Amino acid sequence: MIALLGAMTLVTLAGEGAATAGPAVKKSKSAPSPAVESGLASIYCFRNGRTASGERARPFILTAAHKTLPFGTLVEVTNQRNGRSIVVRINDRGPFIKGRIIDLTPAGARALKFDGLTPVTLRVLNPRRDERIVARAL
Repeated sequence: MIALLGAMTLVTLAGEGAATAGPAVKKSKSAPSPAVESGLASIYCFRNGRTASGERARPFILTAAHKTLPFGTLVEVTNQRNGRSIVVRINDRGPFIKGRIIDLTPAGARALKFDGLTPVTLRVLNPRRDERIVARAL
């Protein structure tokens, strides 16, 4: 009975991290890798309307629509065909066509030098980690 209570105490303490058998597991303090996504970008524009975030749609600024990223997220978009990159702010939802991952305003498409569709890579920016890129975008 005493051996059983001693074993239960050891298990309870191990569960709390006070006394564990074996090597200690060291947790990494490094930031997780940035979110990266690849797929097709398209151009969208509707004038005099509102985006899903409630902003007025403005085709001449660098904003974009994404299905799941939070509004206000800054994303670096790189055109895989020519290597050009821009930073856009997510302010709308979409695209709703299979295979597409982001809808860019005409200003964004012009900056990336494409018409219609183009393969892109998206990287979610962290204002602290990507301070220089964010500063250039704002």
